[in-house]
Amino acid sequence: MTQLNKLASVGISLLTLNLVVLAVGALETSAQSSPVTTFSDVPSNYWAQPFIQGLAARNIVVGYPDGTFRPEQPINRDEFAAIIRKAFDQPPIRQIESGAVYKDVPANHWAVRPIEEAYQQGFMTGYPGGYFRPNQPVSKVEAIVALNKGLNLTPDTSAAIVPPVAQRGFPQKALKRRIFMPLGFTPLMQPLLISKAPAIAANTVTPATTDQQAVTLQRPASFIITNTYADANKIPKYAIGDVATATKKNIVVNYPNSEVLNPTKPASRGEITALVYQTLVAKNKIEPLAENLPANQYIVRTPINDQNIQ
Repeated sequence: MTQLNKLASVGISLLTLNLVVLAVGALETSAQSSPVTTFSDVPSNYWAQPFIQGLAARNIVVGYPDGTFRPEQPINRDEFAAIIRKAFDQPPIRQIESGAVYKDVPANHWAVRPIEEAYQQGFMTGYPGGYFRPNQPVSKVEAIVALNKGLNLTPDTSAAIVPPVAQRGFPQKALKRRIFMPLGFTPLMQPLLISKAPAIAANTVTPATTDQQAVTLQRPASFIITNTYADANKIPKYAIGDVATATKKNIVVNYPNSEVLNPTKPASRGEITALVYQTLVAKNKIEPLAENLPANQYIVRTPINDQNIQ
């Protein structure tokens, strides 16, 4: 009887030990899977810190194994596609042909799925000849145009219109004629499919709109651009409508001067994070920054009430 008691006692002890080990393991797994929101090179007073922390908490952006985020490092096209994939869940508007791939994106490329989805959802396309150039930096204006196209934010129709071009990026067997734009045009904004339906949502005047706001809403995109940015003349014509729309929706974030866009300069990881964060705010997917945060001063503002243009 004593022997049985000893065996029972040993069994209970082993069971208790196993439960403790399982509990500790579960806690460690939970801790390892928790998103990292602080980085050694992003101090609390860094201008984009709230944007970076906000997206990092949702696993939309991540840092490097050494614990850094490298906010000043230019972001490449494959990295941008990966952020888009995590930030937005858009239905596909076009399909990739069976077996069709970009020539410079091999099947084992780390971002092959994000790149394909960015294409299918209308955010990004490639260069002539079936190239994507995944390691090429993304400019500020390219990122703005890509987000506007992929999310259908209704670009201003009063801006300069680029003639429609043949879809490209992935091989398209049905095309009889291929039209290539100069390489100076951004690959993120092509192909542009000019809708036959009048895009009037952005200019809708509601009863709550004041006279001054109504005038601003009805003004052309070029007016908004020239009266907002000191370097408006550097914005490519094809992007004027998209930049104007993003500006009215408080999506654009410019550091250190909110009036300077630097449209064609390669965008940094910090800048793209801020842009994506504000796009999520405009889509009501994330809370706006707290009003008392210094980062708010870099968000480009217009007299337009956001509720009247959504």
